[in-house]
Amino acid sequence: MNLAIENGWPRTAAWTGGELRIGGVGVRELAAEFGTPAYLLDEEEFRSRCAEWREALPDGEVHYGGKAFLCPEVVRWLDADGLCLDVCTGGELAVAVAGGMDPARAVFHGNNKSVAELRRAVAWGVGCVVVDSFAEIERLTVIAAEAGVRQSVMIRVTPGVEAHTHEFIATGGDDSKFGFSLGAGLAAEAVRRVLAASSLELTGLHSHIGSQITDLGGFTLAARRMAGFLRAVEREHGVTIPKLDLGGGLGIVYRPGDPVPPRPAEVVAALREVVPAHLRLAVEPGRSIAGPTAVALYEVGTVKEIPGVNTYVSVDGGMSDNPRPAMYGAAYTALLASRASQAPPREVTVVGRHCESGDVLVRDLPLPADVRPGDLLAIPASGAYQRSMASNYNHVTRPPVVAVRDGAARVIVRRETEEDLLGLYV
Repeated sequence: MNLAIENGWPRTAAWTGGELRIGGVGVRELAAEFGTPAYLLDEEEFRSRCAEWREALPDGEVHYGGKAFLCPEVVRWLDADGLCLDVCTGGELAVAVAGGMDPARAVFHGNNKSVAELRRAVAWGVGCVVVDSFAEIERLTVIAAEAGVRQSVMIRVTPGVEAHTHEFIATGGDDSKFGFSLGAGLAAEAVRRVLAASSLELTGLHSHIGSQITDLGGFTLAARRMAGFLRAVEREHGVTIPKLDLGGGLGIVYRPGDPVPPRPAEVVAALREVVPAHLRLAVEPGRSIAGPTAVALYEVGTVKEIPGVNTYVSVDGGMSDNPRPAMYGAAYTALLASRASQAPPREVTVVGRHCESGDVLVRDLPLPADVRPGDLLAIPASGAYQRSMASNYNHVTRPPVVAVRDGAARVIVRRETEEDLLGLYV
């Protein structure tokens, strides 16, 4: 069975002994020890992807986009492997602190950071704050002055580039809640206000055009516009801006046949053709690091056949641990992971356990016709925006994250319990 990385699986995924194995550990053993649903995170794959980005940009900065997936253990990997970290809320900042991240290598994003969050970030010594509104420039100016520091900032610019992706995850156009519009002149005004603030230091410009992008056209167009704007700012104000952060958004393969995105070295080479050589280049991969490193494992509970209409295979998870298909039609694949089958395939719909008709994980999926309760199903490309976006809808507890490597497994995010849920009520 072809479990190649080009089809969305981690490099260590293999079909051996009649079952799927990740990181050298079989899914039957993992399900017995840790239960289902569960995320199986291939640590070797995650860290090798970090290394690939660092090798592609040795003279720049690689900021891991923490919103893709974050926990203290991942923070420790990033810190040890020399990556920077993007956070965008006080909660993500707290995880960075708990994981021992070097604050100088942390960048604080977000379109509506609170005063309390900004104060905490400045007190921690965060390396850079990406300012996103005029109100935030005013707030941060006061907060930094009160703390007696000169806070490094980047200005987030919307360069007017429409990424070819779903409208919910496109962020580079003029009509966006993020950043300052380049075309409307708001970015130029933001530069003037930051330069006038004695407690702020403008160290870079930032843009991010969207997510799940698989071609380089949008990246290079945004880079060209941002580099031009940066040069214009330097000429007008007689200043030097040392860094240009071109964000993240590189996509991944979710299903066989999906476009294979360019490798990190190709992305950096394309950007370097546009960005002046003296500028320090920064990128923010999140999904492209975390996405292919994890597999979601479920147990089949029921198989319901409606003759001539559909066959529903229900699993013990669903939209609470992966809301992406319901939110914006994200498409996945899955396979029968716990045993071999000689039965002919039939198309089924894999659904979750929630009280919603839209609780669908995979549509039109060919599975062996003898799939039955107790079987294990595995969904690849589950490392990004699943555990991060998971909820307790229907009071379902969130799954654990189990790191696997070299034949060993360990929990890095424990399974939630009903006691955890009940502990919130007063």
